[in-house]
Amino acid sequence: MKYADFLTSQTQPEPPAGLSPILEALWYAGRDEWHRAHTIAQDNEHDAPHNWLHAFLHRQEGDAGNAAYWYRRANRPVFNGSLRREWEEMVRNQLPD
Repeated sequence: MKYADFLTSQTQPEPPAGLSPILEALWYAGRDEWHRAHTIAQDNEHDAPHNWLHAFLHRQEGDAGNAAYWYRRANRPVFNGSLRREWEEMVRNQLPD
């Protein structure tokens, strides 16, 4: 799937089949369905990419302290750009080349 296809898929009522948990959570986060995205993040707290997802979601929620905790767990600095820019970077990072 290409980035443009991922964006287009967000107009559909459900995420495309076969997305990884991170991409599925980002799909929901991109539609401002925070709780659905966060549930996926909570179920997958086992590696740095999932912890980055969790950090982003808390940043999206407006909880900077909790986001900072998850950035540390992900071994990443707190993202200083816009939420949309971070979301795009995460999606592109997860899509195959």
